[in-house]
Amino acid sequence: MWTATKRIIRSGFIGFFRNGFVSLASILVMTVTLFVIGALLFLGAIFNSSLQELKDKVDVNVYFVTSAPEESILSLKSSLEALPEVSKVTYITREQALANFQERHKNDQLTLQALEELSENPLGASLSIKAKETSQYEGIATFLQGGSALGTNGAPIIDKVNYFQNKTAIDKLSSIIDSANRVGLAITLILIIASVIITFNTIRLAIYTSRDEINVMRLVGASNMYVRGPFVFAGVLYGVIAALVTLLLFYPLALSLGPTTEKFFGSINIFSYYAENFVRIFIIIFFSGIVLGGVSSFLAVRKYLKV
Repeated sequence: MWTATKRIIRSGFIGFFRNGFVSLASILVMTVTLFVIGALLFLGAIFNSSLQELKDKVDVNVYFVTSAPEESILSLKSSLEALPEVSKVTYITREQALANFQERHKNDQLTLQALEELSENPLGASLSIKAKETSQYEGIATFLQGGSALGTNGAPIIDKVNYFQNKTAIDKLSSIIDSANRVGLAITLILIIASVIITFNTIRLAIYTSRDEINVMRLVGASNMYVRGPFVFAGVLYGVIAALVTLLLFYPLALSLGPTTEKFFGSINIFSYYAENFVRIFIIIFFSGIVLGGVSSFLAVRKYLKV
């Protein structure tokens, strides 16, 4: 077995270098294929980052009556944080709400003067609630309408929940996210299938040039494994070299596009993503190259040369 394996590897190397032009063409096509796969990883990261930024801008605010006891508000806050749908709850006191209002209207002297005429703070405390998914805000709003939002004397403490005012925007964002995920998955599958077909046909051409050699090997009684072995190994070699070339190409490309992506998308620098996730990207590209080259070669020999 070890002797046969060494012969297969040696034959694979010989075929790889002997058919230099075909090998180069196969590597170039596989490089394009792996580049598409890698580009999809980067586009997916940008897409997810943009969606997450949109999600972070969506929240539900609960406004309390001015007489609401702070202990009741904090109790409701704890109940909300215990919900599996809730990602974060921020408590804004009456004093902070007043300070925020004054900051927003610092250039509106008429409003500030009217506020100073009041004998007490007219603003109530509030809770800012962020859900893990935009589709979960309705369940949170339903929870807030229940009997848990009551003061110590049994009186309601909630003045308003702005979910119902923002419901249309939240539902539209949820629809956009779902549609974008489906379209992104469909495009990814189409590009990968097209790349695999192109790679398969290129490797099939490389095997076709060696058809006479294969016929001779079959005539002298070589086993199917021994006939396939060199081509499968050469296909794996195509994949390894193409993966290394792809990773090298991504470095200057990510470096040059990093500031641009950070400028346009804000929350992601594509070069930082490349550097931080290099091990994962390397494994995906390297493994994809090996599988793509090896499987394509195996199928090409099996189907088209009828071994």
